[in-house]
Amino acid sequence: MGYLKPSLWVGGGAIVAAAGALAGRAWVRRQRASIVAGKERINQTLPVHSAWWRDHAKAEGEILYVAIGDSAAQGIGATAPRNSYVGVIADHIRSATGRSVRVVNLSVSGATVALAVADQLPRLADLRPDIVTVSIGANDIGDFDAERFREGIARVLDALPADAIVADLPCFYLPHNERKVAVANGILRAAAAERGLTVAPLHEAMRREGWRGMLHQFADDWFHPNDHGYRVWASAFLPAVIEQANAKFPRRSAA
Repeated sequence: MGYLKPSLWVGGGAIVAAAGALAGRAWVRRQRASIVAGKERINQTLPVHSAWWRDHAKAEGEILYVAIGDSAAQGIGATAPRNSYVGVIADHIRSATGRSVRVVNLSVSGATVALAVADQLPRLADLRPDIVTVSIGANDIGDFDAERFREGIARVLDALPADAIVADLPCFYLPHNERKVAVANGILRAAAAERGLTVAPLHEAMRREGWRGMLHQFADDWFHPNDHGYRVWASAFLPAVIEQANAKFPRRSAA
């Protein structure tokens, strides 16, 4: 093996470093392009999911389950609308009670707390639900204002049945967003406690998945949950939902 002069080693190291930097930039460009393409694909599913839930709201059921929320309740990012956390919860209610379930999903993609107050709560007032789940506020984090959120979430909670189950905000993982989420969740939990409402620990359910879990929870746009992510969301609601469903609708015997 020949001897290389130090100057050649230095030059070779610089070439390797430059090549690595170029490869890194190329990888970043590919990832950005992939995310943009993923967003476009997922945006095309918005009207499909909305229509699916509208159609299924017409089905009859012994139990009326109503969901308030945003695109997560719609199941955007899932392989099918029924694989949203709302769909997973409905399946568990059917299994636990042995009864048919009608799902009225009032959620709207992109909804903020203010939009839920303006659009979803008036529709809730016309219904007599047996089970209500709420997950709203994630879309408020980008332009977060604590007092505006406090006022809005109070209006949402005041309009709910006393046994509604309200999720805290999901885990955003990134520190600059998580700081705002911590403030929002403090406001939400305090407001729910004042009204005696049950809070589903969505943030903790996602946080327990850790950074490794984060790689498996999100759809191609790296924003909405995928099927696995929605099962994590559902797991935050299910203990309270199933306890409530069993209390209201004891499972029928085989006879």
